[in-house]
Parts: sequence; structure tokens; C-alpha cells
Amino acid sequence: MADLIRKPADTTLVDATKRFPQQPLAGDVYDQEQDTPVVDSARQVLEGVVVEKNVDLADADDTPLIPAWTRTSDGWKARTETARVNSVRTFRRWVRRQASEHGHSAQTFRGMRRTFLWVQGTEGAEVAKTKHDVRLAHKDYKAAKWAHNKRLIPGAEQDKRRKAMEVASKDSEAAMNKYRGARKHARNRRMLRAAGALSPVAALEGAGLYTIGMPGGILAAGVTLAGLALIGRRTNSGDLYTDRDATFGDTRKLTDTMLTRVYQDARVIAADDVLKLLTPCTLTADGRAWEVAFDLPSGTPTKKALTARDSVAGALGVAVQQLNQARGDREGRIRLRVSLNLPFTGAPAIGPLLSVERVDLWQPIPMGINLRGQEVSTSWVERSGLFGGEPGAGKSAAANDLLLAAALDPTVSLYLCDGKAGADITPFEPIATMHDTDGDPERLLEILQHIWGAEIPQRRALAKEHGSRKLTAAMAAKDPRVNLAVLLVDEWSSYGAAADRKVREELERLLRLIVQQGRALGIITLAATQKPDSDSVPTGIRDILSIRWAMRCLTPQASDTILGQGYAAAGHSAQDILKSQRGVGIYMDGEGAEPELTRGYYYDDDEVALLLDRAAVLRAKAGTLPAGPVSLSDQLRDLGDDQAHTLAVLLDTFAAHPDDEGQPAEWLPGAVLVDALTAAGLDVSADSLGRLVVRTDDEKAKRPWDGSRVVGYPRSRVLVTVCDRYKLGA
Repeated sequence: MADLIRKPADTTLVDATKRFPQQPLAGDVYDQEQDTPVVDSARQVLEGVVVEKNVDLADADDTPLIPAWTRTSDGWKARTETARVNSVRTFRRWVRRQASEHGHSAQTFRGMRRTFLWVQGTEGAEVAKTKHDVRLAHKDYKAAKWAHNKRLIPGAEQDKRRKAMEVASKDSEAAMNKYRGARKHARNRRMLRAAGALSPVAALEGAGLYTIGMPGGILAAGVTLAGLALIGRRTNSGDLYTDRDATFGDTRKLTDTMLTRVYQDARVIAADDVLKLLTPCTLTADGRAWEVAFDLPSGTPTKKALTARDSVAGALGVAVQQLNQARGDREGRIRLRVSLNLPFTGAPAIGPLLSVERVDLWQPIPMGINLRGQEVSTSWVERSGLFGGEPGAGKSAAANDLLLAAALDPTVSLYLCDGKAGADITPFEPIATMHDTDGDPERLLEILQHIWGAEIPQRRALAKEHGSRKLTAAMAAKDPRVNLAVLLVDEWSSYGAAADRKVREELERLLRLIVQQGRALGIITLAATQKPDSDSVPTGIRDILSIRWAMRCLTPQASDTILGQGYAAAGHSAQDILKSQRGVGIYMDGEGAEPELTRGYYYDDDEVALLLDRAAVLRAKAGTLPAGPVSLSDQLRDLGDDQAHTLAVLLDTFAAHPDDEGQPAEWLPGAVLVDALTAAGLDVSADSLGRLVVRTDDEKAKRPWDGSRVVGYPRSRVLVTVCDRYKLGA
């Protein structure tokens, strides 16, 4: 771009970054005389200028690196708006969280339950154990008592059973005492823990009520609930709230875990696979998008991710237009960009051609801005292009980026043809070498025949003279005869529909030859269509047009017609472009290049008129401004033939005697014509004139002239003579 832009006052090249004025850090209220050394140093760092100089921090103010703009009214408004947007997003995340097990109500109840379980403690297990022992001991005592009370038992056996009963009675009593002790112990411990749990609550509640009354009590209750929620913040499985189920559309923040989950949900990778991040998820410098580069799991092709664009966008919670996946430098590598808002919906960028005086078409031409805010520049040398899209998509505006740049290079010849007979190229007519704005296939045929029959042979001979098979910028720097030419054919299908089969086939043959052989000889061919299909641009021609720009299309098939088969399936479909994104298209710079979404520069009618006026002045100074159509009389004089000169004088004489409508006279007396020839220095008698312009008997009849009847010559007979002798027509 640096080679393209020139200062208006001279031809000194300037850097492209200086096209537009830099925004001052201080806004409109900052005093440049009060710049501190640290602020100057910071500005130099931001501009990429390295200055080896010591900076005394003692000379800086309290906030030397904070732009003064942030302290202006606009800065405060921006910060306030940012805070408002963040608050709304936070509230939405909070509402979404409440429906899950991480909701604050769920956390509070979980905290209450855990507090209750803590107060209850583990003493209940000891109580249950002693209670069970009591039951067993009492059961043994009852069995021993039943055995003792049986009659007809001998005395020794009776004494033995009595002793067993007494032992069982003592064991049962001991078990009961142990059970009572366990219950008392559990009750005391629980009361202590309950006091420990309730005392802070009671103290906090009492303090609140005592200090500020009911509001204090409500505030204390809120603090208590918050404490319970804090206790229950972990789920029963031990998970903490991480908003892991939130999408990018909800949080507007891209994380490593979210990225892996998104591609798992989109079925690009398996549930147990993870992405290998090459760069961290990073917010771009302009704050408009998140970017990351990563490798897919081994064995996963890049195409699988590209074709799952809709699923990935759905998993992220964004519109498809906000998602941009690009191939990396090897298979399985993805460069992902997720825009925070729909891209290219604001005002288009200012066209860079407005700030240049002259363009060198041998250098790359700025065509637009891509998703990353970078300028897309294209070298059109040895290139050809195809622009397509539905009506209103911005196709003509995109083509103007090249045409206006070519217009500002006074050495470039313009051949412009508009098959739809519109007004898109009408402003270019005064500087075009040849043009057709009427959709006339015969005129298009004439232009193509001129390029193939005259322009290309001259260029081929010029290249041969330089000992090369093609024309280059190095040759153009040494030889002013070496230049570029641009051929635009807009709406080929309209020409084809208006022409018969023979003419249509000849048009297609000539255009294919010009595209194939003209690119090396400096002829840039550009085709544009509103209906991209095989009829609008023949397949044999479309396949050899290297640069493609697909504006909004109605179907993926139409998009593939422009970009090439399979690009829509790979995630590059112009059908996804919204109507609000005018001038936006999928731009593919050359064969094998990765397509990227690009917004072309837009020039309104006033700006186009301004640039074309500048182009006309440049071409007038360079002597390359077309002189307009050559009259038939001048064409005859250029032949250098005496009879051709005679016929030229005759035509001029007819033109010197216009009729009532200002048109050349249809008939003049022979004497008038002979006098005009004599005045022009030609020795032509009436007999010689009769032999040169042979009339019919009817044309020799006398006609009235100045009150008498005389013989003369009709202008039509002179034109017939010119056509018969020299194959020239009016």
C-alpha cells in the first residue's frame, strides 16, 4: 500500500498509515503544551516508534499512562455504558444460574441441611449402638427368666438357671445405663453445637434490630442466608459453580474449557477428546472479537470442523455470521475468530483513494477491510477477476474499487461494457478508451475484436522487443509504451440473450482468448454478474478467472458458482451474508488462497465524480485522455489519398449547409460542391466529380435551388461511394 499512495503536491511516497489523521490521546480538551515526558513516551510506544531516551517519572502526573480522553465527558459516557452493559450481562447470568443446582436458593437450602447435619453430629451412631445392645441384653434376660421359671427342674439345674438370670439382669441394666449415658452425651454435644451455630445468628439479628430496627433485622437475615449459601456453595458431588454451561453468547468470554465443550457439543470431536490450544483465548486489541488457534485431535480433518460451522455457532450461542474458522498452516489446525457483535453492520470505512493523487496499478490495490480490521490489498498484475452476487449486494461498489484505482493511473486503458444498460459505468465514459452502456452485443464484439486484433498483437510485439514473454512493472518504469489495460464485462448473460448464436459463440471465443493470453500482456479482465450460473459467465471463462468475490447469494450453489465447487460445504457460503451487510463478500485472492470475509470500500456518487475528475485531469496532462470519436471526414483524410481527400471535402460541405434541424444537407448542387473543392485547393471539374461519385438517373434529375432548377449530388450517394471504395461508414 505504501507504494500506491502519493502526496497530492508531489510524487513522494508516504506510508499508508498516514492516510488518516491520528486521534489525539487527549481529545478536544487536552493541551498539547502540557504533554509530560511519560505521555510522550507512551504515545511513541503505541505508534511503534522506539526512542532511546531517559524519562524522568518525577515529571509525570498521578496517572501518566491513562489517556486524558477517559476523563472527558465522552470518556465517562463510554465507561458508564460499559458498566451498564456489564451489569445487564451479570444479571442475565445470575438469572440463568438460579435454575440450576448452583442457584442461590439451592445453595441456601443445602447450607441449612449441612448445618443441621453438623449440629446433629455423629453421636447418633453411638446412641443407636447402645440401644441395640440394650435390646439384645433384655432379650437374653427374658430368655434366662423364662428358663428359670420352668417347673419340674432339679435343684442344681434350678440354681444354675437362677444365676444365669441374675447375670442377664445385670447385663441388661448395664446396657440400659450405657444407653442413657450415650443419649445424654449426644444431647449435650448437640446443644453445644446448636448454640455455636445459632449464637452468631442471634447476635447478628439482635445487633441489627437494636441498631437500626427492622431494616437491621432484614439485613442480618440476608447475611445469615448468605452465610448458609456459602456453606452450601459446593454441590453434593463437590462441584463449585464455574458457569461451565454458559455459552459465549451469554458471557461474551471465550475460555479454554468452553472451547473444548463447544466442539464436543458440535460433534466435531469425541466427548473424551480435548483441543490442543496453540494460543490462549485472547480478546483482540480493538475489543471486537476473541481469537484462538488450536489443533484438532489426531486423525480429525480440518474439513470436519469447517463443515460444522452451524453447529459450532449454535454451541457458542452466536449467529453464524459472528463465527470465522480458517485453515491453519497444516491439516487439523484451526484459526478461530468469534466476533462479539455481527461484523460489518456499521458504516463502511473511508475509501483510501480519496487521499491519493495518483495510483500505480502495477502495485497492490486496496480492495477492502477483512474481519480482523486489516486492509486487503491485491495485485492485479497477471490476474483476472469474477464478482458476483444478488442485486443490491454491493457488486458494483466492489468493482469500483478496481475501476477507480485504474482510472487514477493515467497510463491504464479502460474498456468498459455493461450488458444490463445501467448507469454504473456511465461516469467512466469520458476517460474510457472504448465503452458500451447500451447492452449492444455488436458493440461488445467490436471492443473484443479491437483488443484481440489490435491491442494484444501490439503488446505481444512490445514484450518481444524487450526480450520477454510478458510485460512487467520493470519494463513500464523504463518504457512508457508498457502499460496495463482493464476490461470489464458486466452481465454477460444480457449480451448473450440479445445476440444470435453465431455472435454469442464469437463473443465467448474472443473473451476466453483475451483472458487466457491477455493476462501476461497486462490486460486485466473483470467479469461481474447478478445471477451467478453457467449462463451468466460461461464455465470455460469462469474457471480461468483467478480472483473471486462472492457477495450475498440466495443459495449455496450460487456461491459455489463464484468461488468454486465445494467451498460452501467447507464453510465459505455467501448465502450466510445478511442483507444488512452490504458490500460484504467472501473474497478469494488468487488460486488456492483461503477465502475470507471482506467488506469492500464504498465510494458514493459525489466521491466517484471527484475521483473521476481527478483522473480526467491526470490523463489530460499525460496525453492519454480519449479524444472522442473520429469523424468520417478525418478518417478519409488520414488515408492520404487524393480521392479520399475529395470525398472528405464533399462531406464537410454537406455539413456546412445544415437543414432546419441542424443536420447535414441531404442534397447540394454540383456547382456548390465544385466551388468548395476549388476553395480547398483541389482541381476537380464537374466531369471528374461525376466520375468519382456515380449517380443514378433519378439522382441526376434537376432540383430547385435559388429560384432555378439545377443538377446536384445527394449526400447518401457520397456515403455509398466512401463505403464502396474505403469500407468506411458514418
